[in-house]
Amino acid sequence: MKPNDQSLSIAVAQLNVTVGDLTANADRIIRALEQARSLGADLLLTPELALSGYPPEDLLLRPDFYRACAHEVARIAAQTRDITLVLGHPEERHEWRYNAASVIRDGQVVATYHKHLLPNYEVFDEERYFDRGLAACVFELKGVKLGVNICADLWEAGPAELARAEGAEVLLGLNASPYHMNKLQRRYEVLRDRVADTGLPVLYCNMVGGQDELVFDGASFALDANGKLAYQAPSFEERVDLVYLRSGSWVSGDVAPPRPIEAEVYEALKTGVRDYLGKNGFPGAIIGLSGGIDSALTLCVAVDALGPERVRAVMMQSPYTAQMSLDDSRALVANLGVRYDEIPIEPAMRTFGDLLADQFKGLPADTTEENLQSRIRGMILMALSNKTGAIVLTTGNKSEMATGYATLYGDMAGGFAVLKDLYKTFVFRLSRWRNTVSPVIPENIITRPPSAELKPDQTDQDSLPPYEVLDAIIEAYMEGDESPREIIARGYPEAEVRRTVAMLKRNEYKRRQSPVGIRVTKRGFGRDWRYPITSRYQDEY
Repeated sequence: MKPNDQSLSIAVAQLNVTVGDLTANADRIIRALEQARSLGADLLLTPELALSGYPPEDLLLRPDFYRACAHEVARIAAQTRDITLVLGHPEERHEWRYNAASVIRDGQVVATYHKHLLPNYEVFDEERYFDRGLAACVFELKGVKLGVNICADLWEAGPAELARAEGAEVLLGLNASPYHMNKLQRRYEVLRDRVADTGLPVLYCNMVGGQDELVFDGASFALDANGKLAYQAPSFEERVDLVYLRSGSWVSGDVAPPRPIEAEVYEALKTGVRDYLGKNGFPGAIIGLSGGIDSALTLCVAVDALGPERVRAVMMQSPYTAQMSLDDSRALVANLGVRYDEIPIEPAMRTFGDLLADQFKGLPADTTEENLQSRIRGMILMALSNKTGAIVLTTGNKSEMATGYATLYGDMAGGFAVLKDLYKTFVFRLSRWRNTVSPVIPENIITRPPSAELKPDQTDQDSLPPYEVLDAIIEAYMEGDESPREIIARGYPEAEVRRTVAMLKRNEYKRRQSPVGIRVTKRGFGRDWRYPITSRYQDEY
């Protein structure tokens, strides 16, 4: 209910748009305008680059892209009768290009803000595309002066203070802030710094949805002038909410409770899978089951994201596949209700053995024969993908990607890597959590020692340090940029540190050929990991 006629009501559009789908994105914004108007909103606030989607990457180098965006801005503007819109969009002015937010009212653009601070770290690369804005943007609505900032402009001092100096009484933030674990708490900290610096309440509107490896969680919120949380939208939901400002303060509204970290990450994975397939037009997903925990969790995410009717599981057993693996896979697919096929690969193994017998004569069996099994499975999955149009979801995790414990053109074959940014220890943790929702993963899969089952009695720990040690070393080196010497000083065995770092550096060539995968940590193997394949740098020991 609207508190009184003197209050300012602002609709927060937590939108899931698609990069480059300008007409559909504009239609989505117009529908949000209609909804906001029906709710009695005075203003609709959209996310950063809501019109184009984020990040448009090198589309932003094309002049025709800006012309198409300008056309859709005009079409949206025509729908702004009796409501004010703050619209995020790319803008070209003469030879200058900006990450912009336009204030539109009754069909007219009355003011435009250009983003000041262009992030060029982690997954961001805005200095490649945009010029910096210099001026504040403060506009008045129903006697309240509102200042506009875009994302990074609220993460560092400067632009918000400039808006305050120009008379702003409230800060509106348009954001396209990608998700990673514990990101929301970081946003609170940063925005409270801006509130403390300016003394102004702030409204933070964030994008939602999946875009390639990035996932946006929404989780829009409002802080009052004391930094207290007055409104919090649920994460990973597209929605339009109404918040109220009265006498310079937010009227406390709905505050969604925080999710456990496991639930948060699982929603991120679901969102990434659903939107990658949906926005790219794939009819379904195919997953190769092994009886192990990675493929089991990948299957669960796919089913929860897409529905069982769009998911197919294939078990490709070899002579080394344990009966337990078959039994557990059959139980898993029965619990999830997906199509399931078993395709033994022993005939193909014999064929390849005969084909290569003369070439391998006199040479001992080694990982070559193991990798052939994986590549046979990869060929089968890709053949099924070609025939049906469904995409193969790979099942490798971050621990494997770091160390190269995966086979090129084998278990790395596929189109989208669901667990690519999850350490093996978190895969176990997330699988246990998923079973608290409904017990679909057989307990054997969670408790048995992990194994690739490419030779008799094989376990992962034959080739890798214990996962608890391995994952801690990878995280320290990769996400913390710690030197091996610093990691050893924290108490990790020098031999394991040396082995892990050597594997990580040696396998960059593999990671460059792996499918794109969902980013859920502060630094994933993808946009924000750019190490040379060829390098002779010697780490500090």
